[in-house]
Amino acid sequence: MEPRQQELYSSVLTPEAVDWGLLDKESLKEADEDMVSEVDLNNTYTEEEREEMENELTKLEEEITTLKQVLASKEKRHLELKQKLGITALSELRHNFNKSWNDMQTSTVYKKTSETLSTAGQRTSAAFSNLGTAISRKFGDMRNSPSFKSFEEKVESTVSNIKSKVGGTGGAGSFEEVLSSAAHASAQDTPTNNVTESSERSC
Repeated sequence: MEPRQQELYSSVLTPEAVDWGLLDKESLKEADEDMVSEVDLNNTYTEEEREEMENELTKLEEEITTLKQVLASKEKRHLELKQKLGITALSELRHNFNKSWNDMQTSTVYKKTSETLSTAGQRTSAAFSNLGTAISRKFGDMRNSPSFKSFEEKVESTVSNIKSKVGGTGGAGSFEEVLSSAAHASAQDTPTNNVTESSERSC
């Protein structure tokens, strides 16, 4: 047993621990021997085997170096071809973005989301259409109500009164007709006023 192992045993295996039955001295020795035998198995290579492994390691390192050189050469050629073709980082980024966008559009998740949004849009459109119809119906109902009819009659009588005062000879007309006749009447009054004012100034 090595001196280090003996130190470990002595620090752990105090007489009190062994007397109390907390530690089994025999099981610790067996575990230690198993560990030592495993370590010995790993180091039990012959000189020929070690030399063979070292040769294989050297070959692998040489192959890795060669592959790195080949890769560097290929990357250089790749860059040269891209420059000759006018492929810039921006155009490559754009191409990758377009490819990703196309891939996303063909994905199942995108299709399901698109269908869901389309259905939601159709439902929203139908809801607004129904709302518009309901509002139109409400305005129609309101227009046919007695209070609105009373208001409409009052407006028509007021328009008739204005039209008769302005000088219209016909019966009640539309509001636009009354306004245009009032504007026409005021336009006719204006030149007379101007003539009167200019004649007063000349005196």
